[in-house]
Amino acid sequence: MAVPKKKEMVSADSKPFLPRHVRIQFDPVRQAYAVLSPEKVFWPNEISLDILRHCDGRSTVDEIVTDLASDYDAAEEDVKADITDFLQEWSDKLLVRL
Repeated sequence: MAVPKKKEMVSADSKPFLPRHVRIQFDPVRQAYAVLSPEKVFWPNEISLDILRHCDGRSTVDEIVTDLASDYDAAEEDVKADITDFLQEWSDKLLVRL
């Protein structure tokens, strides 16, 4: 009997990255970026795309929060929950690794 894989949980020290089967690609027809994974296409909004672009496997979630808060001129505490929730959702879908 297979042992179920333990769910990855986002933490401040997580260093999220896109797995090999996921890539971001510009679609010239739609003039938009798509996130491609096997048999799935996602059309992220601008903020989601910014979060994904920071998922390089080197930056921690706290560093991503700091960078994006600065980019959007927002308080870190105002964006941290949204970024963490987004990363957890995409991790649950196996589109981001932690």
